[in-house]
Amino acid sequence: MWRQQDLWGALGGGSNTPANRRSVPETPDEHLANVAAYPKRPRQLIACPLMHGTGLFSSLGTLTGGGAVITLAEPRFRAEELLDALERRRADSAVIVGDAFARPIAEALEAEPGRWDLSALRVVISSGVMFSMEVKQRLLERVPQLKIADLFGSSEAIGFGTSTVSADSAERTARFKIGENCKVFTEDHREVVPGSGERGFVARTGPIPLGYYKDPEASQKTFPTIAGRRYSIPGDWCTVAADGTLTLLGRGSVCINSGGEKIYPEEVEETLKTHPDVADAIVVGLPDPRFGEIVTAVVEFHPGAAPDAEGLREYARQRLAAYKVPRRVVPIERVPRSPSGKPDFASAKSYAQAQA
Repeated sequence: MWRQQDLWGALGGGSNTPANRRSVPETPDEHLANVAAYPKRPRQLIACPLMHGTGLFSSLGTLTGGGAVITLAEPRFRAEELLDALERRRADSAVIVGDAFARPIAEALEAEPGRWDLSALRVVISSGVMFSMEVKQRLLERVPQLKIADLFGSSEAIGFGTSTVSADSAERTARFKIGENCKVFTEDHREVVPGSGERGFVARTGPIPLGYYKDPEASQKTFPTIAGRRYSIPGDWCTVAADGTLTLLGRGSVCINSGGEKIYPEEVEETLKTHPDVADAIVVGLPDPRFGEIVTAVVEFHPGAAPDAEGLREYARQRLAAYKVPRRVVPIERVPRSPSGKPDFASAKSYAQAQA
């Protein structure tokens, strides 16, 4: 439950107008003056559903900055439709949700180089899921003027961190510059010392939601008061380097406990998706009498690729610690994801259990 004032503040009070990036306008007239002082009007194509925070919050920022929001007509995402719309509408930015959107876009650009005029496109924004550096680089090879802004946030808070890459700069997957008013806390709400290597949950104070609708127990857990300040802690594990850089490990609710070791599915998924035969993957934990849970990969292979479970495990073994390597690889025709591009862990786990 967001109060309008808090959401407005979290979005920067019209963040497309640089004049007020440091302070939120207190009156409509003050905001309109900021908009008038910045004559460029953004044209933003939003590929993800507007019922998802990434799409909704992005559209609010664009519209309140006096810009135009472009949406797609087809009910299911298709990269060619997005690229057609970017060219036709001369959009200067696009909003997607990680690899689920970016990978098909890269494949379309590689399959038909030169088909689309994307000279107006300057920024691609993503939030909500892991966005691998490999796919970012594929986009930059085809659209070299791009800046790709990977934003670390959630429906429960905006602005945990940012990671921006361009053709002449690079960053590792899931590494972010920590946002303002953010800290990292352990499960018992002790602040993690930067550079210690200790894992914790990223937290943000400032303008945050009131809580979950009619769920005081979940609200208390996600929005605790620590040292007199109220924080939003959605449950994303990370480490924080000495320079304040965050490395996102994954959401605690899907963390796999195998033989006492904590394994974050996102790290394993990102490794598997770098294999040339893999189109997509979701990693889950299946019950096991000896280890508690075993790492299981539900993998969508590219058309024409022969599923090679042992070959994929060997590929992962060369890149991950042994306890993180999937014990099982379960092929699937299409990896289950929500319309917003987020992995559907429950469906993937049910499928894997049925196949096992």
